[in-house]
Amino acid sequence: MQARTDSSLEAVIDPVFRAAAWCASARGGRLVVLFYHRVLAAPDPMLPTEPDARIFDAQMRALGGMFNVLPMDEAIARLTEGRLPPRAACITFDDGYRDNLQIAAPILARHGMTATFFVASGFLDGGRMFNDTVRESVRRLPTGEHDLSWLNLGRRQVDDSASRMSLFMDAVAAIKYLDPDARDAAGDRLAALADAPLPDDLMMTSDEVRALQRSGMEVGGHTLTHPILSRIGDDEARRQIDGNRAVLASLLERPPRFFAYPNGVPQRDYAARHVAMARDAGYQAAVSTARGTCTHDSDLFQLPRFAPWHSRATDYRLSLLKSLAKRTSETRA
Repeated sequence: MQARTDSSLEAVIDPVFRAAAWCASARGGRLVVLFYHRVLAAPDPMLPTEPDARIFDAQMRALGGMFNVLPMDEAIARLTEGRLPPRAACITFDDGYRDNLQIAAPILARHGMTATFFVASGFLDGGRMFNDTVRESVRRLPTGEHDLSWLNLGRRQVDDSASRMSLFMDAVAAIKYLDPDARDAAGDRLAALADAPLPDDLMMTSDEVRALQRSGMEVGGHTLTHPILSRIGDDEARRQIDGNRAVLASLLERPPRFFAYPNGVPQRDYAARHVAMARDAGYQAAVSTARGTCTHDSDLFQLPRFAPWHSRATDYRLSLLKSLAKRTSETRA
């Protein structure tokens, strides 16, 4: 009954939003770059902003009805040449999660779409990102009070999904901007408090990255181990950028063309020198996480992106409409 109601509602609102999108941007010249991280098999209270397969399928249906969705290479070529169609968009994913291949890619293919998947190659074949170490540790903490004063979080009670999610958010904020060794050590210390092994199958394998490319998707670079570039030395930053591109070139038998800065906030997470490093590495373009749309005068190595983290169909469509009018601020390092 619910599925029938949702379908009936979409039949009504789809034409309305399609017409609104047409009125908002009848001419070309602007490119909306969407970004995701994961598409889940089922809802997860510890990942409240990540869509599950049902929601992502509905989002791609809405996106296809309102926008002209292009592969990234075509979108950037048309952007630079002034040939973008009205309401142009492309889709990106960061990090290299296994569900990108298993869940997201088939849904994209069903809607006739492709995406660019930015892969942190150091986590392939059984690795785990620091934020997932934190999340999965907190998920598995025994119910009760824990002394986390070593993270400046005091004593914390965990006994339900809400308290665990609150702790996860605070712990990530406390750890994220530590130097990489300290960041990993903090994650390991938190993992030691968990009462079960942590998963080692969240990220793709090397063979799965190849399969993703064979399916028609684009694979891009995202450093080796996802450091905040502004928090590491220049030699290490070059190693992270160049080494990641070399690993992916070997896996895919061609170098990746596009790059995403880890975390990606201009001036805070990366600087102008890192933009130069990405360019010198041989990339054709790079994306940040500055909010906004791309125009003809956008820096191709600091393209803004837009994250429509809404599960309700109407909210998602509204956020897409707003993206057409969004002016980007602080997009350059």
